[in-house]
Amino acid sequence: MQGFIKVSALCILLVALAAPFTFLKPSDIASLQQKTVDSVKKKPGTDGQLENTKPAKPKIIEKPLHDVILPDFADITDISTKKQQFFDFIRPAIIKQNQQLKAARVELEYYLEQITLEIGLTDEEALTLEKLVKKYRVSKQASSLQQIDELLARVDVIPVSLVLVQAANESAWGTSRFARIGLNFFGIWCYRPECGMVPSGRNAGAKHEVAAFSSIDDAVAGYFNNINTHNAYYIFRTIRAQLRSHNQSLSPSILATGLLPYSERGADYVVDITDMLRHNQSYFTYENGHDSLGE
Repeated sequence: MQGFIKVSALCILLVALAAPFTFLKPSDIASLQQKTVDSVKKKPGTDGQLENTKPAKPKIIEKPLHDVILPDFADITDISTKKQQFFDFIRPAIIKQNQQLKAARVELEYYLEQITLEIGLTDEEALTLEKLVKKYRVSKQASSLQQIDELLARVDVIPVSLVLVQAANESAWGTSRFARIGLNFFGIWCYRPECGMVPSGRNAGAKHEVAAFSSIDDAVAGYFNNINTHNAYYIFRTIRAQLRSHNQSLSPSILATGLLPYSERGADYVVDITDMLRHNQSYFTYENGHDSLGE
């Protein structure tokens, strides 16, 4: 009986406190109090705790679409440690892509020299050029000289630091669903059925998915291909080509201004990326003294 009186008094107090905000009339308080008391079921040995009458929904665990063992970035509480481990995890794949792009540029510059000197290309070189034209979506109708000029604007490196901060921003430092399940650290979309993961907030009628990758190398290669081929990043590539033509270094912060279309947030996104470049500068110094291109 004493326990019932305590519960009753507590319910009256709670309802009285809530009444001004829910516009309850004083006459409603008594009946509501009685309904509240009646809804309390005391289970043996629970010391007056409320009985949970609704079964908990089972938590659905989404299986990864890859075989890569990822560090548990969400479990790392020290911020500096988390940043260092995340950057160290992604960096090798970025450097690998830049090295491949540098090698392809050397080859393209050789082709340019051969054509300028009217020497021409061998059958093997012409076949390689044809493959690059297809991969980087350059016009097949253009002359070989025009194709090479356009390819040199597209087949180029991206500063490691810029790629790293975009990966961190897009994947919430490797903790996002898309990063964990599909190794998509860059928010890249795809449009074929079952090409990736369906976003939970996708608008009705929309058909895009968030791409899934089988390896970190593939994920990073997908990002590079996106920046170096998609029409949305024409300005990015133009800025990079202008820096090249003036023999200036590829400044990550300058190149970031060409990423306006990368996010619906537009200018705010660019500001975030440039802020991250500045705040994480200490993580972009390499032991061999090379710059953020990984060269």
